[in-house]
Amino acid sequence: MASKTAYKRLTKEYKHIQDEPPPYITAHPLESNILEWVYLIEGPPDTPYAGGQYWGTLVFPPDYPFKPPAIRMMTPSGRFQTSTRLCLSISDFHPKSFNPAWEVSTILTGLLSFMTSEEMTTGSISANLGQRKQLAAMSRWWNSTGGGSGSGGGGKIGFGDGGARFRTDWPEVDKDNWQWMRDHRINPQNGRVMTAGSLIATKTEDADSQEKQKAGRTVVAERASQSWLSRNKIMIATAIIVAWVAIGRVFQHDVTSS
Repeated sequence: MASKTAYKRLTKEYKHIQDEPPPYITAHPLESNILEWVYLIEGPPDTPYAGGQYWGTLVFPPDYPFKPPAIRMMTPSGRFQTSTRLCLSISDFHPKSFNPAWEVSTILTGLLSFMTSEEMTTGSISANLGQRKQLAAMSRWWNSTGGGSGSGGGGKIGFGDGGARFRTDWPEVDKDNWQWMRDHRINPQNGRVMTAGSLIATKTEDADSQEKQKAGRTVVAERASQSWLSRNKIMIATAIIVAWVAIGRVFQHDVTSS
């Protein structure tokens, strides 16, 4: 639970970051817990992350601002390990170096600055330029699908959850991402652009499915239009034969007895 000081400070900082958002950065606290924030970084131009959408969390201690938050990035970037606490001078790895005058906007600006550098630390990785650009191009898809339906990742946030956490934290952004995927013909299963062949196959499958459904509805309609007698004539004929045999046996028994 947040202390009074932390609650007051974070409430003030939320208003400030709404009124004056830092370049390429959006952030807000969770409704259920003011100590946990989510952020969204837009990859700056002229960087390997241009056009990318990077989602992460800040978890503040109850005695903030006297101690720094834990910082994680969920979206694969080629710069940080996903869902891993990052060792930065502005994170909980270095509480003694944290300045209480720093705000959420300061922390996230520092994170973005570190992200666009090549300095290494705990939680950082060194992917090549092409890999980072590819991950940036797939970041919207990854956020809103959790990496596709077949992804795994040891239960870490964002992996294999179908994008549920992102959808909860960023509902409007998630809607925009799905529209973006439709506009760019992105396959939600794997994040790749659907080719003309795959689109034709999909349409063919849809057409076949519709024909099967139509045929099924026709059979049902035809059966419904038939009378009960015509639909059950075999059963009725069988019952008549069984009854006739039974009557014959009874008559034969009466003749024998007499």
